[in-house]
Amino acid sequence: MVASRQTLTPVRDSVTHKFQIMGHEGYLTVGLFESGMPGEIFIKMSKEGSTLSGLIQAYCRAFSLAIQYGLPLNEACRRFKGMRFEPMGTTSNPDIPEAKSIIDYVAQYLELHYVTGADDRTGATELLTEAR
Repeated sequence: MVASRQTLTPVRDSVTHKFQIMGHEGYLTVGLFESGMPGEIFIKMSKEGSTLSGLIQAYCRAFSLAIQYGLPLNEACRRFKGMRFEPMGTTSNPDIPEAKSIIDYVAQYLELHYVTGADDRTGATELLTEAR
């Protein structure tokens, strides 16, 4: 069986969240499927070098494609939570006081706002099933 990709509509709702990790300011934009579940992510850091920028863009593209092809959001968050590299430390978000990396912060944010329950299987998987 070939996996099929659930793409987002050309005009879509999104949420942009400003955050800081140890003084490094960033913006997370979450593009939403019509169901309100994440279908893509973008991260923009204010102080980033070309290598960090490229790696973060690659991560966003891979994460977005994974959830569009049906990886459950809770599983994606589980895989990326806890990744440890600079910048790390205290954040500007009282709901996520500590982050081990930008990737860890994003996983915690998505889990906090979009994953419901320990075994959540909503999101792209549900949308793929509905589309068939």
